[in-house]
Amino acid sequence: MKRPLILVSNDDGYDSPGIYALVMSLRSIADVIVVAPATQQSAVGHAITVQTPLRARPINRGRHFTGWAVEGTPADSVKLGVSTLLDRRPDLVVSGINHGMNTSVNVIYSGTVSAATEGAVLGIPAIAMSLASHSLKADMSTAAAFARKLAAEVLKRGLPKGTLLNVNVPNVAPELIKGVSVTKQGRSWWDDGFETRRDPVGRDYYWLVGEYVWDKDPVVDDSALQRNMISVTPLHYSLTDESLFDDMQKWNIGRLHRKKKSQD
Repeated sequence: MKRPLILVSNDDGYDSPGIYALVMSLRSIADVIVVAPATQQSAVGHAITVQTPLRARPINRGRHFTGWAVEGTPADSVKLGVSTLLDRRPDLVVSGINHGMNTSVNVIYSGTVSAATEGAVLGIPAIAMSLASHSLKADMSTAAAFARKLAAEVLKRGLPKGTLLNVNVPNVAPELIKGVSVTKQGRSWWDDGFETRRDPVGRDYYWLVGEYVWDKDPVVDDSALQRNMISVTPLHYSLTDESLFDDMQKWNIGRLHRKKKSQD
């Protein structure tokens, strides 16, 4: 019986510690192929390359880590991998392990989540994995082990079409993790702006600064992390506000484009 195939991608680049830990963990349950950005692509969202040639080169970080480095975005990597580079269609897309959490509004900007979202757009079950630490020396073992267990569960159960699971793991010792919580996407936000700075030759430039304002709702992703829980959030790429859609049926909005009757 043929083993399932997992396409692994990320936004930190194919040479990041997080993606290596993920591949080494997943290979025990499936065949794994990497198709990931050649360079750091954090916070590029769901951008795809349309105005320049998209190039890919073979990579090999050891016998169990092979695939392609794509000179493009995370979404490019998954799209190109599924449509062109792979010999067969993957059974699952797993993106990560990201260095830094991807919760609340961060989901919009996240290349990690966007790689998984592209899998969902293509009709493939997908998981985005993030660890709440930006350190390249962070211990990825807990996140990698959970990714393997969750991937096995998704391979067995499947996911609704267009849905992905966004997973965030607290950066604490394994014995301090209190469990797993199925969560909603939170409404934490960045209170940010740009500082004007000056380079060595006297030219102004702008640097994004700010602080994170936490959502206190106990059912959301950020709250789970603050309680040292692994957060698993089912996401869908449909952005329609269903409540407002229903309410707008009462607006009689068609009247805004009624043509005036011509006068004799």
